[in-house]
Amino acid sequence: MKFLFDDPAFDYEALRAAGYADFGGAQLGEVIAVASRIPNGDTDAWRREWTALAERVHRMGTVALGEKRTVDARAALLRAHNYYRTAEFFLRDDPAHDPEAGRLIRLSQDTFGQAAELMERPPQPVRIPYENGSLPGYFYRADDSAGPRPTLIHHGGIDSTLEEGYFFVAAAALARGYNCLCFEGPGQGSVLREQGLTFRPDWENVVTPAVDFALAQPGVDPERLVLVGTSLGGLLAVRAAAFEHRLAGCVAHDAVWQLGDVVALPPFVLEWVEQGCDEFANPVMYGIAVQQTFTRWLLRQALWTFGVQTPAELLRRMPAFNLSEVVGHVRCPVLVLDAEEDMFFAGLEHAKKVYTGLNSAKSLHVFTADEGGGAHCHSGAMTLYHERLFSWLAETLAPERVSVV
Repeated sequence: MKFLFDDPAFDYEALRAAGYADFGGAQLGEVIAVASRIPNGDTDAWRREWTALAERVHRMGTVALGEKRTVDARAALLRAHNYYRTAEFFLRDDPAHDPEAGRLIRLSQDTFGQAAELMERPPQPVRIPYENGSLPGYFYRADDSAGPRPTLIHHGGIDSTLEEGYFFVAAAALARGYNCLCFEGPGQGSVLREQGLTFRPDWENVVTPAVDFALAQPGVDPERLVLVGTSLGGLLAVRAAAFEHRLAGCVAHDAVWQLGDVVALPPFVLEWVEQGCDEFANPVMYGIAVQQTFTRWLLRQALWTFGVQTPAELLRRMPAFNLSEVVGHVRCPVLVLDAEEDMFFAGLEHAKKVYTGLNSAKSLHVFTADEGGGAHCHSGAMTLYHERLFSWLAETLAPERVSVV
């Protein structure tokens, strides 16, 4: 389903930004207007125009804040946050050291933080103890009552941010009386940028501290704790659920079976990598990647987040991220989600493989292009996704169904 651009990467990221309008993260008119000024594939124009929009809306929020117009300030700052994030997205030549990338992400974080303080129920910024440091998070509490509430724990994937968790699940959770703990782990957001921690396949060692933290909070029902992983987080969440048995449910949004088959390469390149002939394989893989905005971005993003220097190293790293040996150990119910036109995984049958491999209670749902939910992680159809998610949660967490063992 085409939205605003012929370039698939630009089109999807514009849809992603616009999709957060459901919870105040965008105005459709602003997104359409800025897209009209950006040529397909021109990443410099992308950064420039989205930054200009973010700065303009940010100024609106600052003025409203100074005039004590709380509703207007919150609305503008929430949109500015999303637009700054979108502006930074394709800055991947040297993301760890690019001052402009760092500046835009800090502005995205700061404007969200300001908007969050103005919400009817401001989330609590938290630090989750993790090994020798901590992981950043937001704890969204449904209310101040002492009664135990069902609680979601959410993390993203290869490119999502802590703040995006508000749009992915937290806002919808609050509206339905759920608590929600959103956090970033190694390879993600500020944990990657500020601590230099990259993705690890044994994600249970990331989720278990988050579960410990959630269960220590007042108002969290230990019998109704559900893990939600978005994008690559769908693989990571199911992996964690195979070892963390205090969960009453797990949601793969969307399901990912393994990373080894995500990038299609000529067989001779794979043979070179297997034989250690990196000096031949790397130039070919770089040459393939630069041909499209999406593959160029994906390669650079993956090198950074997985902590490797070359495409050959990346290919040797990716097979460790695989559910085949652990999926059968999951005990809790799992909602397996898929998207008909997923730009990362279409045709790979990842959701079907996850669903088939599970031995626990399970449900599979495929969002289609006809209903508007066929894009990766159902961008542009957040309400549709939430309706399915919370319908499943209501059934799964019903008192007669819950059993945490």
